[in-house]
Amino acid sequence: MIKLEKFNVLDYDRLINWIDSEELMIQFGGPLFSFPMTHQQLDEYVTNEKRLIYKVIDIETQKVIGHAELNDIDSTNKNARICRILVGDTSSRNKGFGKQIIDAVVKIGFDELNLHRIDLGVYDFNKQAIKCYENCGFEIEGLFKENMKVGNDYWSTYNMSILNTKKE
Repeated sequence: MIKLEKFNVLDYDRLINWIDSEELMIQFGGPLFSFPMTHQQLDEYVTNEKRLIYKVIDIETQKVIGHAELNDIDSTNKNARICRILVGDTSSRNKGFGKQIIDAVVKIGFDELNLHRIDLGVYDFNKQAIKCYENCGFEIEGLFKENMKVGNDYWSTYNMSILNTKKE
C-alpha cells in the first residue's frame, strides 16, 4: 500500500539521484527538464498552480519510493493530465506500486477535484507502463508518431485517457 504526500524542497535530492541518465529523464519528464536535473529546475517546476506534485510513500516501510503528478488541471473543462510517474526506488519496482500510484492519482482527480477526464502520454516502447495504465482503466486514444527526438532517434507517444463514469 502507498500514500501520496506533497512533494517539497526536501525531496529534490532524492528525485535528482533517481534520474541518473538523460534517457530516464526524458522518459520521466519529457522536455520539461534538461539533464542533469537541478534544484533551480525543480524550484520552477513546483511553482505551477495547475499542478499537484506528490512523493509516493510505501506505507509498510515508510520509505519514499516514487513520484507522481497531476498536471494541467482545468477546472472549467474538468480534465487534467497524469505526468511524471516514477517508481524511483529500484528495489520497489515490479511490485504493483505503479498501479497503486495511478489509482491514487485518478482517485484524487475524480473524487477530490471532480474531474470528468484524465489523460496521460506514454512512449510506445514502454510496454510495462502501457499495460499498467490499461489495467487501471485507461484506453489508448491515438499515437503521436516520432514526436520526441532523443539523440539520433525519434520516440512515439501514445495518448491514453480515462473518463469518470460516476455521477457528476
